[in-house]
Amino acid sequence: MNHSVLFALAAAVLFGASTPVAKLLLGEVSPLLLGGLLYLGSGLGLALIRLVRDRGWQVSGLLPHEWPWLLGAIVFGGVLGPVALMWGLTQTSGSAASLLLNFESVLTALLAWIAFKEQADRRVVLGMFAIVCGGVVLSWPTGQIDASHWMGPAAIVLACLCWAIDNNLTRRVSASDALFIASTKGLIAGGVNTAMAVALGMRWPGPATLWGTMAVGLLGYGVSLVLFVLALRGLGAARTGAYFSTAPFMGAAVAVVLLGETTSPIFWLASGLMGLGVWLHLSERHEHLHTHEPLVHAHRHVHDAHHQHTHAPHEDVTEPHSHLHTHEALTHQHAHYPDIHHRHSH
Repeated sequence: MNHSVLFALAAAVLFGASTPVAKLLLGEVSPLLLGGLLYLGSGLGLALIRLVRDRGWQVSGLLPHEWPWLLGAIVFGGVLGPVALMWGLTQTSGSAASLLLNFESVLTALLAWIAFKEQADRRVVLGMFAIVCGGVVLSWPTGQIDASHWMGPAAIVLACLCWAIDNNLTRRVSASDALFIASTKGLIAGGVNTAMAVALGMRWPGPATLWGTMAVGLLGYGVSLVLFVLALRGLGAARTGAYFSTAPFMGAAVAVVLLGETTSPIFWLASGLMGLGVWLHLSERHEHLHTHEPLVHAHRHVHDAHHQHTHAPHEDVTEPHSHLHTHEALTHQHAHYPDIHHRHSH
């Protein structure tokens, strides 16, 4: 299996499991402060890991034109999205909220196709349709969500839209250091939300809850985001979102087991429709004759068919390695995803 697929699935497991755990913490921490602490734990933990990995501070490697994409991703995905999710969780069951998070993959794909011109084939479109149908079934008045409390589900869908924007913006910088991207997002987003919560006088949790929240943030938001960025690098936004849509199934399972929540036939019908959508994405294959336009960028790579370049005398040639390199024009045919080397038109 493609390593990028494994990265996306592992990210889904970590994030999906964090949703019902975050719901447990809402009894002790306000939504705004909880969102801030989750990301702050992510940012601090990943920054420490990066310092240890690099044996000190190293430059980010982001090019000047890439910074606006990263800052936009931080605002939508790191500041607005978590707050909307945490508030929505106070009005929605953990299992239903976990399944509603499938809308993130749908909105991610729509933005990728419409705004960023990623390729979409029939299986991916049908898969997205199945996921939407599952969400509609789940939201029906007889399902897991009370129609009189529509604001909770609406807030979760809003969080999904924020993260969809985040995913597409992060795709533009995914060739850069994933640890730097994820730690920067965590530090800025966590710092902003936590500062706002403190300024509004929200009650600070006890030490055990504080460290527990930050640990959940490190795994469910931090490590998950690193893996997600690596998947974006290899799969593109729409397909990474499709694989990541397995997260709600893990979250729903944890909610049922950990929180003791009950399920109905409607819940399992919605799960089946969403599962069908995920399977259609997993079984998609895309291959045709395509042309690579000249490209200059930097990322970790080996000298495969897409990396046939020479090195300066001072550059490290041990593979894999990372440096600024140039791709010459190339035309060939093979199965591929819209990764950092295959963002061509069709």
